[in-house]
Amino acid sequence: MAVLKKLLYGAVVLVVVVAMAGFMLPKEYTVERSIVIDAPPEEIYANVVDLRAWPQWGVWFKRDPEMKITYSGPDRAIGMRTTWQSQTEGDGEMEITELHHNRQVVYSLYFPEFDMGSTGKFLLEPVSEGTRVTWSDQGSVGMNPVDRYFVLMIDNLIGPDFETGLQNLKTVIENRG
Repeated sequence: MAVLKKLLYGAVVLVVVVAMAGFMLPKEYTVERSIVIDAPPEEIYANVVDLRAWPQWGVWFKRDPEMKITYSGPDRAIGMRTTWQSQTEGDGEMEITELHHNRQVVYSLYFPEFDMGSTGKFLLEPVSEGTRVTWSDQGSVGMNPVDRYFVLMIDNLIGPDFETGLQNLKTVIENRG
């Protein structure tokens, strides 16, 4: 009985220590990846501002060809929205919230299953080799100490998808010529 009591006490102490450590972890995150595409910004912008073009290069759409996608709002403008339902990639919604013609697209992203949202951005910068495209996503996981451990892993979870998506975007644009 004494051994069981010690094990229970040890488990409670461990849970408390892990929770307390979680409160010390960051609640905000940023994931960012870049690529240079041999094309002018306006060609890239057209593929990013039009949410209907994302299935041509977006990694999540490629993973689930059965994904159900709907679009609403003004085409290629602030307020354009897409929602999706997927057995493998989850459900979500995205809305364009800010545009700077041929330079930047900002969107809000929301995953209802997790009650989690973030802000994504595509930044297009002319460089001598073409256009540097930087894709970033930033958000906050709130006060839950368990979710804060997620922040430690989010770059490794989302970053590779951004890299693949940017590479797909590069392939789509550079092979049009």
